[in-house]
Amino acid sequence: MTPFHRYLAEEVAVDHAEGLIPRREALRRLALLGVGLPAAGAMLAACGAGGESTATAATPSAPDATPSASASPAGPSPLPAEAITFPGPEAGITLQGAWAAAAEPKGAVLVIHENRGLNDHIRSVAGRLAASGYSALAPDLLSREGGTASFADQAQATAALGRVPQARFAADMKAALDELERRAPDRKLGVVGFCFGGGMVWLLLSSHEPRLSAAVPFYGPLPDNADFSGSKAAVLAIYAEQDDRVNATRDQARAALKKAGLKHEIVTYPGVNHAFFNDTGPRYNSEAANQAFHRVLDWYARYLG
Repeated sequence: MTPFHRYLAEEVAVDHAEGLIPRREALRRLALLGVGLPAAGAMLAACGAGGESTATAATPSAPDATPSASASPAGPSPLPAEAITFPGPEAGITLQGAWAAAAEPKGAVLVIHENRGLNDHIRSVAGRLAASGYSALAPDLLSREGGTASFADQAQATAALGRVPQARFAADMKAALDELERRAPDRKLGVVGFCFGGGMVWLLLSSHEPRLSAAVPFYGPLPDNADFSGSKAAVLAIYAEQDDRVNATRDQARAALKKAGLKHEIVTYPGVNHAFFNDTGPRYNSEAANQAFHRVLDWYARYLG
């Protein structure tokens, strides 16, 4: 099991332990990820969730969650994000994404989605960055499978991400950087990613990609033996105090950043949990999300503006 595949499976177990999904749905999602029933039961028990949850079962065809009236997304109102296609890293490969153009771009940013694939929340993040002066491209890392929208439900999209080799993710993100350069010429490039997407930011930094000037992984799992040599990015790593699972690799991330000689800052927001920035999810914290959004903009102003 690769680090990202393991991360996806553990995320299901944690969601069940916190009462977000019932046991039957957790077992279904783990089965889609290729985790057998004995191993799945052990994983749920290890997370302190051996029994049945009272959470309502997820409906396979349910759309993305929408924010409640009180869940105000961090940042300004988003600019429109249009669906685009662009060349992949190999002949005959076409990738999908969402593009939000700033009126007068100060820089350009890749926005890497969570384990649900490219959805309206991530499109909104791209639009909010564009409204803040940074043109943004959110690539769909399931483009080769037909795109996120081709899956019947989020769990199937997550399972498909778990089957993709890390080398393909890195290649597709580099192709997205090519497209970003084409659409925002002569602008410095940055990247931001959330949860699984935060792990993808770490992976991109480990791929000896020299074009990035700034990178912001939000509570992302660190690849095994992360080596950031070859990168020139200034890294703002954002963590959540209650996110023990991802925080377990925070010191390793710090050591790898220091070893590579990269400018960096590691920030842990108190009193919040994993995915606190996602205004469509149950762990959203508006105060921390707004603070984090402004910190990201300050970081980009220093290294992209």
